[in-house]
Amino acid sequence: MILLLAGTRDSRQVLEQLCVNGYPVWVSVTTPYAAQLAFTSGAKHVFIGEFSEASLIEFIKEKNIQVVVDATHPFAATISTVAQQACARTEIPYLRYQRSVISLPSHPLIHRVQNIEEAARKAGVLGETIFLTIGSNHLEDFLKQPSVAGKNIIARVLPEEGVIQKCRSLGLAPRQIVAAQGPFSREFNRTMFSHYGAEVVVTKNSGKHGGTEEKIEAALNLGLPIVVIEPPFKGGLEINNFEDLCQVLRRREIWPKQQL
Repeated sequence: MILLLAGTRDSRQVLEQLCVNGYPVWVSVTTPYAAQLAFTSGAKHVFIGEFSEASLIEFIKEKNIQVVVDATHPFAATISTVAQQACARTEIPYLRYQRSVISLPSHPLIHRVQNIEEAARKAGVLGETIFLTIGSNHLEDFLKQPSVAGKNIIARVLPEEGVIQKCRSLGLAPRQIVAAQGPFSREFNRTMFSHYGAEVVVTKNSGKHGGTEEKIEAALNLGLPIVVIEPPFKGGLEINNFEDLCQVLRRREIWPKQQL
């Protein structure tokens, strides 16, 4: 049995391929909406919630999990750390299904940083109106940095009630919240950056499916500096396509049901 840690478009594609090829799989997601998407993609068994190391170890033993495939967002560091620790404790493989990040060109308007705090410091000196496309998970970490105090922050986040409530609780006014689900085209990003008077854009290098290229192209087209946060290194055996995943599963003697 495979445990797929999901929550991204990549994970749904992996799930669809696992199901079509007959692999037994449990899917872990954190929201009911993500669960709906998992069922639509062919999942038969879906866990909704967050794991601690102890609860994941218990789940692995109870469901007879043979391998964990981590296809969470490149910046979802906590669950990846928990999964690696649980796999080490239960002596099963941890595989990281990692979307390829964008190779950033050398350009004076592109500023590469390693974390949220560094991004805030850099953005704070580059402009007064900062357009954030980093999601909501680490929004508070950005906003609490002294370098962005008093700046006009525009946050583009998912159009979910809880996310919008979080933005409001962090002090953002309705005019500072852009509730929309991407990824977006270069033209749409360009229009939005221009409409809100962005002077600097902050984004994450979350790969092609995350719309990173379109955001960078839109910012450069407008002559705006863009701060790009590189994803953390997660460790584990990294896999970038389904064929390589199947090869690893075969080496671990994990087979589709029809081949058992």
